[in-house]
Amino acid sequence: MFGLSKKQDQVVLGVLGVVAAYFVYTNLIAGPDIPPSSRNSAAGPAATSPVLATPQGAAPRRRGASRVRSEEFHPVYLDPNPNNRRDPKTIDPTLQLDRFAKVQSVEFSGGSRNVFQFAAAPPPKPTELAAAKEPLVKPFVKMGPNAPPPPTPLPPPPPPPPITLKFYGYSTAKDNGKKTAYLLDGDEIFLAAEGDTLKRRYRIVRIAANSILIEDLDAKRQQSVPLTEEGAG
Repeated sequence: MFGLSKKQDQVVLGVLGVVAAYFVYTNLIAGPDIPPSSRNSAAGPAATSPVLATPQGAAPRRRGASRVRSEEFHPVYLDPNPNNRRDPKTIDPTLQLDRFAKVQSVEFSGGSRNVFQFAAAPPPKPTELAAAKEPLVKPFVKMGPNAPPPPTPLPPPPPPPPITLKFYGYSTAKDNGKKTAYLLDGDEIFLAAEGDTLKRRYRIVRIAANSILIEDLDAKRQQSVPLTEEGAG
């Protein structure tokens, strides 16, 4: 073959045979090379949901249809099967009032409340009211240590001793109107004006015609001493 040796002729024929087999497979056996996206678009909706064979007279059912059940009530106007549908010409539209009267004459029994009438609930029984008003008394359970007793109240302080000074007279200066009181304590006689302190304890606060007001500096209280007729002798 074209001056080639016998061995070379066999190699060339083998290569040509392989090429010929490839073209035969791709053009006749394998079919045209179509990408996956083109196959899906060419197939259309019918390829994704094929229709199954159903008996005659029944509605077709698609594979993969939703089987979610709903709890709502969906009335059916017409039966899916035409053979089970009633002929409208044979339906009597006349109202059967005797059936309505029969239903209305039925008396309810088994309860004191009509479920078809809205009304207030029956009043509770007296035993229920008494049980609701009765308070729940729980026993007292003491927790923790005992509380300390209250402190003993202190006795009231003794009253201060009375003022022993006696007021038996006074005099008024003519030039300045200053008053001088005459006081007697036992055998001692004291002359004091307003603001003077006697025996380092009693201060003369005010001198009047019938009494004198004296403040006890130790007891911090004031006492009115009336005028007495006792003289100094």
